[in-house]
Amino acid sequence: MHSSAQSGASRYKLQIVGIISLFLSFIFLFIFNNFILFALFLIIFIVLLAYNFIKITRKLYDALGTRLMLFVTASVIFLFLLLVAVLINGSLNILSEESLSDLLVSSTWKPFSGEFGLFAVIIDTLIVTAISMLIAIPISLLSAIYIAEYAPKKFNKIIRPFIDVLAGVPSVVFGLCALLVFVPLIRDDIAPFFGSTLSSGFGLFTASLILSIMVFPIIISLCLESFNAVPIALKEASLSLGATKWETIKKVIFRASGPGVLAAIFLGFGRAFGETIAVAMVVGNQEIIPKSLFGPGQTLASLIASNYTEVSSIPILASALIFVALILFVVVLIFNLLGYLVLRRASKRWSY
Repeated sequence: MHSSAQSGASRYKLQIVGIISLFLSFIFLFIFNNFILFALFLIIFIVLLAYNFIKITRKLYDALGTRLMLFVTASVIFLFLLLVAVLINGSLNILSEESLSDLLVSSTWKPFSGEFGLFAVIIDTLIVTAISMLIAIPISLLSAIYIAEYAPKKFNKIIRPFIDVLAGVPSVVFGLCALLVFVPLIRDDIAPFFGSTLSSGFGLFTASLILSIMVFPIIISLCLESFNAVPIALKEASLSLGATKWETIKKVIFRASGPGVLAAIFLGFGRAFGETIAVAMVVGNQEIIPKSLFGPGQTLASLIASNYTEVSSIPILASALIFVALILFVVVLIFNLLGYLVLRRASKRWSY
């Protein structure tokens, strides 16, 4: 408040000086016929005018920049609401034909017969996501701990770029690798080892394996960032008190980086739950409740990918697939909100 008043007063003084300079310049020109003094005071006036113009222009730029950022932020919120509105509007057709309970409880998906039960697909999605996260979380955490705390610096510098590149590999590449490696491996070796002799290699377990590999680099990268953000003083204080390396990791580093680790897990869950192409290539694409993990199945995201070619010919199917997309959107949104609440509580509980 005080600084703004001082700024206004100084600006007012500069304006007074500028007006006086312009007045004196005309006096020296028309009364005393002194061109030198006229030019001097005119230059003073022009300089002050330019200075005030620059200040006004800078403030104008600041105001325009603030309005632009506000517009961009509002556009993001608008796009979010627009996406929700489009999904809800597209789902109205199927919801007017089928009750919500029938869609979610029935396990029969036969769109050409007018049956759109999603229960089996939802179960398959939960199974694939759960198995992939059970595989990915411990491996990713242990890998991040080793890279951050135990690995030599040379190894750290070599492995980090590979992890970052792996995170950006297109999902179709992972799906192709799963077709070439995991499908025959599970069909010929893993499934018979567990007593499943009829497995074709395309199934829920195959999809879970490739999903876990796709989630690895995301969780590892974010966990590494969280571990490296822990102050060195905390680690040194723990070690100086006699704690071992592992005790320091468990009681200091994990506690200080807990919110970041949870955020990595939540992001990995979102990637696994909504992954489409890689899963569609190896899951088997059959809308049934599985009797075995090595049997075929279908996820919500792969259901959309495998049926999108018939959308134009069957409007009710298009509406059903939009409803599936709405379910995906709502589940990920709810999980992110829960994750945000958990992160807030964890930040308060685990903060130093």
